Order: sequence, then structure tokens, then C-alpha cells
Amino acid sequence: MELPFVLNAVPGLVRVDYRRNTDPASVGCQPDTVDYPICTATVERPFRGYDSLMGWVQLVRSDDNESGGERFEMDPLAFLGDQALPYCWLGLNPTLFDAPSRSPRVDMDWMAHSFLCVPDDVGNGLEARPMLGFSWGFVARGGEITLVPPAVLGDADWDSHLDTLRERHPLWHFSPGLADLS
Repeated sequence: MELPFVLNAVPGLVRVDYRRNTDPASVGCQPDTVDYPICTATVERPFRGYDSLMGWVQLVRSDDNESGGERFEMDPLAFLGDQALPYCWLGLNPTLFDAPSRSPRVDMDWMAHSFLCVPDDVGNGLEARPMLGFSWGFVARGGEITLVPPAVLGDADWDSHLDTLRERHPLWHFSPGLADLS
């Protein structure tokens, strides 16, 4: 999947590589993660400085989250701890990488909503302004993993997460809709 965008009059592209994890060791995963998905979203843009500072905000709905799969929640990237930032990846043209799994394998539905955002100063705080988004996930049944391929997300998808984002990150501002930053 390719998702074009324009930031400050400069075009960019997000390439989403979504595949089955056939070689867990090659991506730093345990052997029992075989067949689960791997998602890598690479930002391609000619600039590398401050004008390319972006971040990925990712929310996940899974049968084993706090709501039991009823709503999306911030992606719990355990190795980052409890962060005050809404981003799971942040940097210059940042790459999103995720390889979810469960051990032992249990039946579940798992869906991620991933949004590429630009951090910005607003009035009395910081803002995460989304430019684009996509969903992706998997379904596990009887030990078999079925991949749910990426799909483009829009304004309504971002807006459906505003309450969660604002509650989890009260020092940040989250505007409705995907931003046109061209």
C-alpha cells in the first residue's frame, strides 16, 4: 500500500509493507511469533531536518485489552513504559514497525489504527496533527492466524479516537479530522 501526502508543499509517500512473520529471528521476535503479522510503514520524503519531524500514533483494539475488545486503546509498547507522548515512533521521517503476537496463542481479533502525525506548538501546549492513517490487523482462531490487510482510514476514524487520545494525553491537543498540511 502506498499513501501519498504533502507537508509544507513537499510531497511525501508512506509505503506500508504488511506480511506474515515467516522468520521471527530476522525481526527480533521469538520463534512462537511465526505466522503473526509484521507491519512496517516507511516515510519517504526528500527532507531530513526539522521539517521532517513526524510521529506515529497507534491505537489498538483487541479481545485482551482493558475493554475486552470493545474500544481502541493506546498501543501498549511495553519497552517504552508509560510515556507522556502520544507517539509510538517519533523522529525524522519515522518508520512505524510492529509485530504483534500472543504466547500462548489464543483466539482473538486484533486491529490497529495507525496515523502519521506532525507535532506542532499551539497556544499553551503541543498538538498532534494527523495527515493520514491506515488500519491493519489479524484474527486468531484455533491456532491459525488470518491477516487483515491494510486499509485507508479517514477523518471519521481519527475523530472516533479523540476521547481516548485526550483522556490519555491531557497535555496534548488533538484536532478533529485529518489535517491538510500542504
